[in-house]
Amino acid sequence: QVQLVESGGGLVQTGGSLKLSCVAFGSTFSYYGMGWFRQVPGQERKFVASIARSGGLTYYADSVKGRFTISRDNVKNTVYLQMNSLKPDDTAVYQCAATTGVASSMTYRPPDYWGQGAQVTVSS
Repeated sequence: QVQLVESGGGLVQTGGSLKLSCVAFGSTFSYYGMGWFRQVPGQERKFVASIARSGGLTYYADSVKGRFTISRDNVKNTVYLQMNSLKPDDTAVYQCAATTGVASSMTYRPPDYWGQGAQVTVSS
């Protein structure tokens, strides 16, 4: 079992940057693949990025590749999402997620655990 708590959301103008953090509590953090999803009200949740247990492999949605960077610190039990060159269509609630499977499975299979979400708003 693992509990996930996000922080770092907020308001930023187009072209700006934000960094989200997600702290995990419970089972050994390094056993989980970690990732980020986002959801706009009225739309389905979409995959953003994920990272392997070791941090050696990362995966990104095409819409964020080159702008967002996912990383993790297994000593601090924390996963991060650095978001640069933000656009208004990046506005969403961002949720941290954990899976007992491989991180790449988040692109086609629902993760096992979810955080509560952090609001990111990008103004025009």
